[in-house]
Amino acid sequence: MEFMSALQSGVDELKPSLFELNAETQLSSLLAPTLRYLLTLLTYRSPRYLLRILNRFDELNALLFLLLEHYYLSTYSSSFTEHFYSLKRTRVLRTKGGEIPRAQLNSSTSSFVGEALRLRRRDIWRNLAVLVAIPYIKRKLDDGFDVHVPQAAAGAMLLDNRQEEVLEDDATIKQRIFYIYKWFLRKVYPGLNATYYLTTLAFNLAYLFDKSKFHSPLLWLVNTRMRRMSAADHRAIDQAAMKAQTTASSQGQRPGLSNSMLSPRVLAGTMLSSTRFLLPASIFALKFLEWWHASDFARQLSRKATEGLILPPPIIRAIPKTTTTKQASSADSTSEKETPAEPKPRAPPPISASTHLPILTVPPPQPAINDKESICPICTNPIVTATASPYGYVYCYTCIHRWVNGTHERQAAFMEGRAWPDDEDLDDDGGVIDEDEGYVEGDNEKEPDQDRGREGKKKHTRDGSWENGSGRCAITGRKILGGTEGLRRVVV
Repeated sequence: MEFMSALQSGVDELKPSLFELNAETQLSSLLAPTLRYLLTLLTYRSPRYLLRILNRFDELNALLFLLLEHYYLSTYSSSFTEHFYSLKRTRVLRTKGGEIPRAQLNSSTSSFVGEALRLRRRDIWRNLAVLVAIPYIKRKLDDGFDVHVPQAAAGAMLLDNRQEEVLEDDATIKQRIFYIYKWFLRKVYPGLNATYYLTTLAFNLAYLFDKSKFHSPLLWLVNTRMRRMSAADHRAIDQAAMKAQTTASSQGQRPGLSNSMLSPRVLAGTMLSSTRFLLPASIFALKFLEWWHASDFARQLSRKATEGLILPPPIIRAIPKTTTTKQASSADSTSEKETPAEPKPRAPPPISASTHLPILTVPPPQPAINDKESICPICTNPIVTATASPYGYVYCYTCIHRWVNGTHERQAAFMEGRAWPDDEDLDDDGGVIDEDEGYVEGDNEKEPDQDRGREGKKKHTRDGSWENGSGRCAITGRKILGGTEGLRRVVV
């Protein structure tokens, strides 16, 4: 910025560079989307109170900035973001021979000229139209263009005769206005918008090469130019603030006027003046959060905080309760060499909340024989390339990846009615197919199994009566958000 300023005329030191003006414009254009984003996040928590405000955000934002910009233009002769960059708006004084020379404008002896450059009441309202009204109208036109123009193009493509929408003869006034509005968006607004941006580019180039006093066509319309604040401007602002405090204290002694901090007049002035520190503080907070999430300091801090934390194993509600320690010890002492007990009945499968169908799941993993290898619950083999689901269970990478995608061999065998090694084959009602008797438990009639497969179990499809567990955890049957993206490799 200083280099570009040095390239310009050495007499006009208060002329801001184009880079300063573009930075101020970008910062000003980011305020409304940032406020909308924060309001959207808060609406998710309290939609009952904030949803109406979010639906009328453009109008409320324009009203808020109208009050804010009016205060800054009246007090500092600059907008909210321009005051952050120490810029101000001045009138362009013209004489009979043209504009007043720069040397006379910058001279300290011409104090009357500096007073004449201040914005009058009429100039303030013109600048408010440029700062608030025109951006609001343009934002509304952009939203309307994004909504109505694609719909009109799609409707024209669907028509056989490729004709555009035609206004009926008995249309109401509201329909006629809406038709003219859509016609303006389709035919006039694209060219008008392109003309505005091309004109802005031409003014920027002319300002960059010192051929124009205005960097924007809107400032040219209101006869206002941008200048840097000098030391005299800062002294004048401080003197005006002290004078306002003195006036307020003298008026507070008069009957009927209060000088309390809770007075609406004092409270409004304090809130508007405190916005000078709000923008730098918010920018610092944003940069701090960006550094916090991008640096490794946050990860190291969270890792140290969880080093001594022992997480309990996940709780499965569908698994029946195990026997107590006393029962297990008595059973071991009395029947060590007896025949093994019958296996525990399998827990009922979870039910899908959307389809109300049972979901295919696998039993939870059994404790490993030694600490060196663990068994995959899906393939019942030692785990290869351990991968964890969001619910804490570890599988083989290929097994859980295929299971979530719904392409695992165990899922296909179950849905086709074929058997899987070391797996109980369930019927549509949750019963177990008996291999010795050749019928299905839970059916009304017991049919002999005459067409057995090579696995020795009855073949029947389960499409429409079961879910194969795709997109879910293989043990819990719960949804995995993001599908396979929700899986995480385990580094041992």
